[in-house]
Amino acid sequence: MNHSNDLHKINKEFHYMPITSLSSGNGFNLANDLYYETIQIVNICLYGNPNLSNEWVLIDTGMPKSFDKIIEIAEKRFGKSHKLKAIILTHGHFDHVGAVIDLIQKYKIPVFAHEEELQYLTGKNNYPEPDGTVEGGLLAKLSPLFPNEGINLAEFIHVLPSDGSVPEMPEWQWIHTPGHTPGHISLFREEDQLLIAGDAFINVKQDSIYSVLTQKKEINGPPRYLTTNWEEAYQSVKKLHAINPKKAITGHGYPLLEDEIYEKLDFLVKNFHSIAKPDYGRFV
Repeated sequence: MNHSNDLHKINKEFHYMPITSLSSGNGFNLANDLYYETIQIVNICLYGNPNLSNEWVLIDTGMPKSFDKIIEIAEKRFGKSHKLKAIILTHGHFDHVGAVIDLIQKYKIPVFAHEEELQYLTGKNNYPEPDGTVEGGLLAKLSPLFPNEGINLAEFIHVLPSDGSVPEMPEWQWIHTPGHTPGHISLFREEDQLLIAGDAFINVKQDSIYSVLTQKKEINGPPRYLTTNWEEAYQSVKKLHAINPKKAITGHGYPLLEDEIYEKLDFLVKNFHSIAKPDYGRFV
């Protein structure tokens, strides 16, 4: 069955969530062909060199109701005649797929994710409910209010290539980094050791409202209230540390740059069970 004209009809709408950090609207060129910007409390990445082409790829699609802002960013960077080629999802939580349906409806482009994430992107399953009992700050306690429903992207969702390549992103590879979700991925380019980590680790204490609003820099594991497998999350952080990235943009928080990333990732690996993994919670 072709659903291409009625994705809104087969999906529950995620409503706008009125939580915005002080860094919302800030952006940064991590390379000539990679730009990130914070929308409310989550980062999106635009891949493509505007000096060479108006074609681009979007990595994650932000909070619900982010469509207009994403298009504004794309037009500013690539011009009014920009061409979105594909969407790559690090995972399918609500704050990373907020605009995906609107973007598909507008541009009819393919979306790629890990095979183990497809259960949440084809309408088969919902994510586990956020854990409001987990050790953490007030945002963790409020997390049961966050949507956990899966979405159905119908014929637009595709499995990432098994050889590790990333569609429309030459020289990049995807790395399976489960723990936060079963099919979570990160993206890495060996040439300049640039990492898009998603929520495998983040640079803010995401369970604290104060830290989220101020975007206080603090290396941490994945958001506690939505992470379901802490041993896998630990192994994923170790895997990313081992590839020795020189720059990283995470799903939440400011980028980690060359003067700090190795030391902070090393600290996270050595102290993961004390600073990242909660002492109690439904998935501990």
